[in-house]
Amino acid sequence: MQEYTIGRFIDPFTDFGFKRLFGSEPHKELLIDFLNQLFLGERHIVDLVYSKNEHVGQLLEDRRAIFDLFCTGLDGEQFIIEVQRLRQQYFKDRCVYYTSSLIREQTPAGVHRWDYRLKPVYLIGLMDFTFEDSLPDQYLHKIQLTRLGTGEVFYDKLGYTFIEMPKFSKTESELVTELDNWFFLLKNLSKLDKIPVFLRKPVFSKLFNIAEVCKLNKAEKMAYDASLKYKWDWANSLDYIQKEGFEKGVQEGMEKGIEQGIAEGKLEEKMTVARSMKKKGLSNSLIAELLELSVDEVERLEA
Repeated sequence: MQEYTIGRFIDPFTDFGFKRLFGSEPHKELLIDFLNQLFLGERHIVDLVYSKNEHVGQLLEDRRAIFDLFCTGLDGEQFIIEVQRLRQQYFKDRCVYYTSSLIREQTPAGVHRWDYRLKPVYLIGLMDFTFEDSLPDQYLHKIQLTRLGTGEVFYDKLGYTFIEMPKFSKTESELVTELDNWFFLLKNLSKLDKIPVFLRKPVFSKLFNIAEVCKLNKAEKMAYDASLKYKWDWANSLDYIQKEGFEKGVQEGMEKGIEQGIAEGKLEEKMTVARSMKKKGLSNSLIAELLELSVDEVERLEA
């Protein structure tokens, strides 16, 4: 079983770590810079407004879509940013479902006539696993609707960008672009014990300052510890299955259940941390804010 340690900087591939770096208004310049490097030459983002990450369909029986991050640009373009730690059988389908949910929500309420003009919708997937059908050295995937015969873009207001982080293996000397720097930082942040000279730029300096574990307050540290434990437990469970040599079918069966397990595990993890926070005397409103629960959910918990 692999041993893990908490480093100087937080792990961006934890729920807490990713949202601390990119998920709040005071730190949005980090997300803006990252997105501008991803869309370099295609789109320039000046500002972003964070929106609620839970979306419910127009009918009561419609399933909810819960995004990791959801924000809107000045021109109304919408961005979903997802961090996916484990392979899921229908991950691509889920991404299409998420973007379809946003497109459907653009229907004006109470309007009898509409010209169907849509705002752009983009999904960015940061993946801590690899696609089975991609080339070994291909870690960045940009997807659009194109004409099969010519490859020309048919519709440019719907796009998917997927980054397979395990395939990004560039060393410091091989980094060429600012996007390279971002990928290197996201992959290696939790392993660094000092700030590399080549990353001493204003945007990265701010990120390192936010990412220092020693600057978390008591409640934030509890939430981060819980996120790390959840990630490590999953990693150890999968490692155990592989080392024990279970047949491929058994492992695939487990992976099919991972999506549901992640959702249930995240909620259980949050509830456990919330109870601990209540025991230490933190207010219900602060607990709800830190763990992204409703105040009602926190109030119903017994300390």
